[in-house]
Amino acid sequence: MKRPASAPAMLRKAGSHLHLLMAVPALLLFGFFFILPLTRGIWLSLTDWNGVSKASFVGLQNFVDFFRDPRALHDVLITVLFALGSAPLLNLFGLAYALVLDHEFRGRNLVRTIVYLPAIISPLIMGYIWYFILQPQRGVLWQIATSVNPAFSGGNWLAGPRGALVVLILVNVWQYVGMTMVVYLAGLQSISSEVIEACAIDGAGYFQTLRHVVLPILLSSSVKINVITNIIGSLSVFDVIMALTEGGPGYGTESLSIYIMRMCYGSFTGYSTAVALVLFVIVLIPVLISLGFFRSAEFEA
Repeated sequence: MKRPASAPAMLRKAGSHLHLLMAVPALLLFGFFFILPLTRGIWLSLTDWNGVSKASFVGLQNFVDFFRDPRALHDVLITVLFALGSAPLLNLFGLAYALVLDHEFRGRNLVRTIVYLPAIISPLIMGYIWYFILQPQRGVLWQIATSVNPAFSGGNWLAGPRGALVVLILVNVWQYVGMTMVVYLAGLQSISSEVIEACAIDGAGYFQTLRHVVLPILLSSSVKINVITNIIGSLSVFDVIMALTEGGPGYGTESLSIYIMRMCYGSFTGYSTAVALVLFVIVLIPVLISLGFFRSAEFEA
């Protein structure tokens, strides 16, 4: 005859299933806000839906059209170039700011606030502010340049696609470097002062400590967070380009996000959904590669 379970055993059994019950709300939200839209998006990408009429199934034709469209492929190139310029600079300057502002000096909190302040302003508003700063013959930079050199005749930094892309990268880095800095600062302040003091007792200099102790510790936390978030943010850039160049001159600085928006509001909703899935894959590939790199680096460490 089977003996009934004791009260403590029943409580332990109920507790072992409690974590599964607590995960249900998160799983429901994940399914509603991610799985369901993704599934719906995959279906729409296989149709020629214009956003109003009934969608009709066209198979993979939208993806074929995308890879045959020179404008779309050009926008992929612009998006990748923007990310290759923006993400490394954000991490480089963010780490440099954090290393400097991790030391005690008068006015440190004020400098931190000034560096971080642009990040809390809407990127669209920030883009329009920079548009007025960079305007030829009327912008602040042109006024400064002509006051230094009255013969200065340049100043239209957004006229050419290459120059405009460089300006867009620099403006994006200037706005978001504060967020990168904050993550690096959190990582630096989590390092025990005893570890740094032990390095100093062993005779290690500042750069030796930075190279062999600080950066390896940051690699598994702050560096990983900043690299992943900056890759995602740079590859999905939209606001700053819309505010400064609207993708111009011509389509010279049009990113894939702007292309998707224009196709969607141009009665090509099914096609734009297919392009959005392509962008999702473009973002996913470097993120997975980065995660694999950081995982192997942590294992070796």
